[in-house]
Amino acid sequence: MRVIFMGTPDFATGTLEAVIEAGYDVVLAVTQPDKQKGRGKALQAPPVKACALAHGIEVYQPKKIREAECVEYLRGYQPDMIIVAAFGQILPKEILEMPRYGCVNVHASLLPNYRGAAPIQWAVINGDAVSGVTTMRMDEGLDTGDIIEKAEVILAEDETGGSLFDRLSKVGAELCVHTMQSIEAGTAVYTKQDESEATHVGMISKQMGNIDWSRPAREIERLIRGLNPWPSAYTLLHGKTLKIWRAAVEPGGDSQAAGMVISVTKKECKVQTGEGILSLLEVQLEGKKRMEIEAFLRGYKVTEGAQLCR
Repeated sequence: MRVIFMGTPDFATGTLEAVIEAGYDVVLAVTQPDKQKGRGKALQAPPVKACALAHGIEVYQPKKIREAECVEYLRGYQPDMIIVAAFGQILPKEILEMPRYGCVNVHASLLPNYRGAAPIQWAVINGDAVSGVTTMRMDEGLDTGDIIEKAEVILAEDETGGSLFDRLSKVGAELCVHTMQSIEAGTAVYTKQDESEATHVGMISKQMGNIDWSRPAREIERLIRGLNPWPSAYTLLHGKTLKIWRAAVEPGGDSQAAGMVISVTKKECKVQTGEGILSLLEVQLEGKKRMEIEAFLRGYKVTEGAQLCR
């Protein structure tokens, strides 16, 4: 089977590797253009590009996949199937109808829940007990195509956006290969999505990490985990950005102003929230390394009554 693979971030590389290992003929990898990153603005290739080149697979990086010349370029490869995993662009009808087995999307949620971008982070932020991966026959809508298969993953109490990302990447890779095999064998079952159960999520931005201390401690703690490792949750301490990487929720203490440091010892720093207390466990002050709160408090003075703010 001739396969075109379309994907961009690390999440997609596991699926590409699995498809190759399963013996499918990946004739082209399509990914986003290289982007400038860091202070030096050096061009950095997407993970899928690096993975494809390592396997000797040709790479195509169109700015806009919908353009006619891009469509014709893909048509020249005569794909039997197109696999899409976190590609980052909407495919036009001409591409969706191109392969004889259709376009299959590997989506990191249990559709129809969490259509759209960043479903992994939102599952943690919203406190979901279960997440998962769905393979779907793509149509012209945003994650609205027929469901082929699903695989569930139970979230750990300390689950972060990064840890769930890694787990779903592995599950998605295995599910994709199984789906491809069932399609090729003619045993795949296609189930329409229940529109009444559909939910949508948007992109994650750096501004989302700016902690609103008037929110309940439990919500803030989930935000911290959901935005770990990117873009990270943060606050201001003495005018400097303080990233918070881990924290624990504690009951009580609702008499002080939200964002106030209400208790400091050699090993603890507790902050009042809109409901409950948040004990900081791992932090990173602007210009410094990540460190456990005990190490941070040895080198930086924080006093009771200090105000953390947005």
